[in-house]
Amino acid sequence: MSALLASTSIGQSLSSFFDAVGQFFGDLEAVHWGALLLGLLFFGLNLTLRSRAFFNSLRAAYPASVIKWRRIWGAYFAAVGFNNVVPARGGDIIKLFLARSSIPGSSYPTVAAAFFVEAVFDVCVGVLVLIFAFTQGVFPKPPAFSKLNSFDISYLAANFRFTLFLITALTIAALFAFAVLSVRARAFWARVRQGMTILSDRPRYLREVASLQALGWLCRAAAFWFMLDAFRVGGSVTNVLLVFGVNQVAGAVPLTPGGAGVQQALLVKVFSTSAPTAVVAAYSVGQQLAIAAFTALVGLGAVIFIFRFRSFKEVLHAGRASRDAEREAERAGVLLEDPY
Repeated sequence: MSALLASTSIGQSLSSFFDAVGQFFGDLEAVHWGALLLGLLFFGLNLTLRSRAFFNSLRAAYPASVIKWRRIWGAYFAAVGFNNVVPARGGDIIKLFLARSSIPGSSYPTVAAAFFVEAVFDVCVGVLVLIFAFTQGVFPKPPAFSKLNSFDISYLAANFRFTLFLITALTIAALFAFAVLSVRARAFWARVRQGMTILSDRPRYLREVASLQALGWLCRAAAFWFMLDAFRVGGSVTNVLLVFGVNQVAGAVPLTPGGAGVQQALLVKVFSTSAPTAVVAAYSVGQQLAIAAFTALVGLGAVIFIFRFRSFKEVLHAGRASRDAEREAERAGVLLEDPY
């Protein structure tokens, strides 16, 4: 029975998504292309600022190394572009490998820790955004997620026991990994602490990371404002913050590229009293397709022209090979320099 319900939910979710796609392409003439291009410009500026913050974290972790920002910028765009077209956040692996290969003598744990330095500021802003969204009276409460026309989030909300089991299993796995690594790999944790070096220097962290992330959030807000105008929903501070809230929820369920399906269902619900359903559906799909196409093209360009790979797939294969080689080197007590 649960399998039948899941199948029905998937069918409804896909049907809703493709209906929205049809509405978007059927209403292309109504799109304000100038506003859409401005939105993409600000979205690209947001990623550029965030890549600089990531670069500064890496530079603090490896002060003696020469690090080229254009490579870190390319790695950042490649990751976002891949995540927007392929589910399960495989782009994070691409970013980890490309950034690591850009720093001679670096290690994966240190680079990954530098990447998660961003989470300190993002989590704080994300919590405030969700508090605002849930207090506006238009954002569905978590128990109501089960009624949304999106399989991934509605299934998790409707099957609370399974969701609780999944969270518990992931937590236990994380604690087990922490315990094993704490015993077997003290050097691993030393590298993790190295990646978070900039957090120990508060003025430098605020100046070189948090301030850039704050500017990035403002550019992202401008991007969504222009896109809301481009698709005739209407840009405003409230609407932008509601879009932020939708993205926070959709990003927590990475079962589809860029949270496709979850975003459409939530946006239609959130803006049901602000604009016609057809307009909101066209906006939700149009915005996601525009961002996905923009970031994927720029990211692929970075992969080809900066890193000299021919495709995202080739980067993934090289990343796996590099990681396997590093594991073998760690067993032998040697840290290899990445050949790519």
